[in-house]
Parts: sequence; structure tokens; C-alpha cells
Amino acid sequence: MKIVIRESADEASKIAAQHIVDKATPGMKLGVATGSSPLPLYKYLREARAEGTFSLRGSTAWALDEYVGIPADHEERYRNVLRRELVGDDRTGLFEEDLHTPDGLAENPHLAAAEYDREIGDGVDIQILGLGQNGHIGFNEPASSLSSRTHVDVLTKTTRQDNARFFDGNPDLVPSHCITQGLGTIMSAKDIIVVAFGETKARALKQLMEGGVSQRWPATVLQHHPSVTIFADKDAVSQLELLTYYRQISL
Repeated sequence: MKIVIRESADEASKIAAQHIVDKATPGMKLGVATGSSPLPLYKYLREARAEGTFSLRGSTAWALDEYVGIPADHEERYRNVLRRELVGDDRTGLFEEDLHTPDGLAENPHLAAAEYDREIGDGVDIQILGLGQNGHIGFNEPASSLSSRTHVDVLTKTTRQDNARFFDGNPDLVPSHCITQGLGTIMSAKDIIVVAFGETKARALKQLMEGGVSQRWPATVLQHHPSVTIFADKDAVSQLELLTYYRQISL
């Protein structure tokens, strides 16, 4: 596990975007996350596209998760969020049909989850992850199976409160269920990057880097992955006991 520490989220995001640009290959499968943490990274990918140094044309993007039952035209539906960030020649060159997201409006979301897992196959080439305050990645909440595949899950009160900022500040408006890639599905990615910014992520990042592997902190399963790079700002690393060492080895 490697770490990149910078003063600001913007600085760290720029380096994370360059990491993707450097590792991108024609026709690659890119795993994409939503939430606020990846947004600066996507901005820099769009800039790289405008500069002619990066393109997702001919590649595919695979969402980590989707709300169950959210209307198709809702602006916070994750497919719509990713469409705004990534789809089009004026963004990253990704085609609409090459953006894959779980079907949160399926009559049977459990079957939809299983089908999405089959479509992902043996994993994406690069997976972008955010980090929840309670240690979730994707929507794998505490107590999730460390070997789970894509499935329907219930969103905890903490996660719904965290996401309320996207729903007029009202956690009651946040959907209660989701389809999420499982931890086992995420671990099948060849290369993983984690973006973690702000003091609210400090405790979860400490567990990820210095705690034991546990269902209580789902992100800790990443300790068993051979290629993980964390991009963090100074606030997110504030609780690390070995911070001096991490700063010495920061890329």
C-alpha cells in the first residue's frame, strides 16, 4: 500500500488523475466512484482530455454503486452524476453506452445486482474509491462480508446523513437501499486508488492504514490487495501514528 500526501485535496487529486493518465491503456475498464471526493480528480481528467493527453474513447467505465428506486431523471442518480462528469467529447471522450451502472430501477434489484457482477467479469483495470467516515467503500457498510459480490444493501444512518448534502440537507430524502459492488468484486480490480480528504475521514483512514482487517471497517480489506495507492490531504492523515514515516515515503 502506497500513500501520496499533499496539503490540499486539489493537489492530491491532480496527482491521482495523473496516476490514471499514466496507467491508462486503450480499451481499459475504469471503475468510477461518486460522492464529493472524486470530483476534483474528474476535473483533472477532463483537463487532460482537453490537452490531448488522455481519453476514455473506446474504454468503458463501471460505477461502484447506485441507489435503489431513485427516479431516472433525479440529478443525484449516480448514472446522471457520472454522465455529467465523464460522458462526451467535451469531457473525457467516454460514450454514453460505455458507461455501465447498476439498474437501481429493476423490478428485482437482487437479480440486477447479480447481472451487473457478471458483466464486470474478472475485474476492472483501475478502480477509483472514496472512503466513508465509517470505513465503507462503495456502499459496503460496517459488518459487510469481506468476500461479498455485487449485492443490494441497506444504507446506515451515518451514510444517509453524510449524503444528505446532496438531498437538500435532509437524510430522509436519501434512498434507504442501494446496489453496490461487493468487497470481493472491488478486490478483483488490478489497480486501486483511494481518495480521502478532510478531517472527517481521518479516523477511517487510520483504520485502513494502521488497523486490523475487520468487517467493522470494510475498507481495511484493501490491506490484502497488491496494488493500492491512497491520495490524501493533510487533514485526512492527521490521526496516523506513523505520519512522519508516511510523509518520508509519500510519492
